[in-house]
Amino acid sequence: MKKTVLTYGLIAGAIVTVFMIYGTWSLYSNPNYKTSEILGYTGMLVAFAFVFIGIKSYRDKQNEGIITFGKALQVGALIAFIASCIYVGVWLIEYYCFFPDFMEKYAKYAIDNMDTTKLSAIEIQIKTNEIKEYQEIYKSPIGVILLTFVEILPLGLIVALISSLILKRKVKAA
Repeated sequence: MKKTVLTYGLIAGAIVTVFMIYGTWSLYSNPNYKTSEILGYTGMLVAFAFVFIGIKSYRDKQNEGIITFGKALQVGALIAFIASCIYVGVWLIEYYCFFPDFMEKYAKYAIDNMDTTKLSAIEIQIKTNEIKEYQEIYKSPIGVILLTFVEILPLGLIVALISSLILKRKVKAA
């Protein structure tokens, strides 16, 4: 199981890293946060396809075609966790070494691009305060790590859960 988890976790981590680096570079070349966000989440979904592939590989190659829901979820969650750790690590390098002004620029963009036609003054103030809270959290490396994990890991766990439901098999296929 270790080899499967590590192999597919590293592949997923490499894929999400490539998407992240390209997305961040393109963001600073053309500051369109929406496009960068879409690119980022697309990269996560492409990378997390390897959660499914990893569970299937473990079931078919190391477990004789049989896997319980719990074991499949364990394999998938570990793959997602490895990919997420790589994502967080690369983001820390990008953020602290290349884009230390990211949160200030993003906060300004988010506040300036709020749809004020659909929000009341109170809702605008609440959203502005939330953005400012995120800025405060980002002042700490632990805060950056936690917020970055929250960005990616839940999606990986959802993919692991769905994949486990699809791939569980109690008896060997004929």
